[in-house]
Amino acid sequence: MPERSLPHHLLAIPVFNEERYVLGVLEQVRRFSRDILVIDDGSTDRTPELLRSVEGIHVLTHPENRGYGKSLADAFAYARRRRYPWLVTMDADEQHEAEYIPRFLAAAAADDADVISGTRYPPGRDAGAGVPADRRAINRVLTDLLNLRLGLGITDAFCGFKAYRVSALEQICITVPGYAMPMQWWVQAARAGLRIRELPVRLIYHDPTRHFGGMLDDPVARLAHYLEVFDRELTAERRVCSTFPD
Repeated sequence: MPERSLPHHLLAIPVFNEERYVLGVLEQVRRFSRDILVIDDGSTDRTPELLRSVEGIHVLTHPENRGYGKSLADAFAYARRRRYPWLVTMDADEQHEAEYIPRFLAAAAADDADVISGTRYPPGRDAGAGVPADRRAINRVLTDLLNLRLGLGITDAFCGFKAYRVSALEQICITVPGYAMPMQWWVQAARAGLRIRELPVRLIYHDPTRHFGGMLDDPVARLAHYLEVFDRELTAERRVCSTFPD
């Protein structure tokens, strides 16, 4: 699809201590996205300095680490305030390839979905070498649970490479600040009746030893936390962010 016919969009990238990758990622995404938002989630390495050296991007800075979910909630609010038609989110560690951005936008242009969600595990694809066993196992367990309880029919519950119809985000209110945020997101998306489509993306793990931090480094504790967030959201009253979160 010609670039001029692709939907206007904001590209948002949450960042925390990504001095190794952030400049290369920004160089790559600028080939496909004009409007770029970086959410610096309290980085303590050279990331803030490097971001200041890049022209033509907008940076939201958390004074301390607030979590992946909070970074995405800020991206949602930013896109809504500025009335972008579509928001694309991706990670800053080179696990998501910029070349896929036009594919997400082409899928958005088909206008038959509210969310285009990347999947690293489409039917028929092997899990791939280098994938930490506990991450794949937890993803599989929770993806199956979401499909069973919410009828989603997805294959990857935790891929951060997504395109969102921004008007649909008015029905979503993210309050979970950390890595369990997707469990809240999927419940709210199902409750709102959002149309979900998956888009296969390449599975890349540059550093399988990366930590979640704190208790989440223990796979048993991490799974229990994700399940707790899911169960809590299932019984929560429907909430809508009528005002934008700080």
